[in-house]
Amino acid sequence: MEILGLDIGGSGIKGAPVNIETGQLTAERFRIPTPTPTKPESVADTIQEIVDHFKWTGPIGCGFPTVVNNGKCMTKSNIHKSWVGVQIDQLFSEKTGLPVTVINDADAAGLAEMTFGAGKNKKGLVVTVTIGTGLGTGVFYNGILIPNFELGRTYYKNGEIIEYFAADSARQKENLTYIEWGKRFNKFLKHTVRIISPDLFILGGGASKKMDKFEDQITVDVPVIAAENKNEAGIIGAAVAAYLKDKG
Repeated sequence: MEILGLDIGGSGIKGAPVNIETGQLTAERFRIPTPTPTKPESVADTIQEIVDHFKWTGPIGCGFPTVVNNGKCMTKSNIHKSWVGVQIDQLFSEKTGLPVTVINDADAAGLAEMTFGAGKNKKGLVVTVTIGTGLGTGVFYNGILIPNFELGRTYYKNGEIIEYFAADSARQKENLTYIEWGKRFNKFLKHTVRIISPDLFILGGGASKKMDKFEDQITVDVPVIAAENKNEAGIIGAAVAAYLKDKG
């Protein structure tokens, strides 16, 4: 079975059909720059372009960069304020004429990792962390997603949101070495351990490819491993979400 997976990001909207049994893309990934401003109708038009590109006629799964509750956008995050309150799945379904499932993008990336990657068959409380512009987190208990755990948005010192302090964007903006930044990221992990006491961290996103440069700074008493799915994680996980919803 194949499902079209879509990953909506701040700079690009990417999609590809996914073999839901293997997690493999069955066609080359197609990317279109995210429209500016990132308003509902313009994004829906871009989704339609991707559907047309693949001549797609089946179900669609979509990872979206905000808190998503039953297909509805709950927060603005880094997109246009006009999204708040929009029933995203209904908007995209009406545009494409196809069934669309929408979940948070970090949850989608985590689903890919738990289904086909380093988290497969892992039990207990697992936290996947997508390290990039922010710190996107997916939380799973015995392989089941607990949606919308925005751990990167928790407050740290002096009311500062912790992802502004410890995301890879902070490393780049402040020109930190990986050792300096790794100490910051370790504080995020320690903060998370204090809150929910996970059994395992799985690190994805760009910085995870360079774990050898900062892993010596990680001191939490919880196993920390690198993700196996790379740039396609969001696409694969979105397709998995659509499959799970259809499966009931």
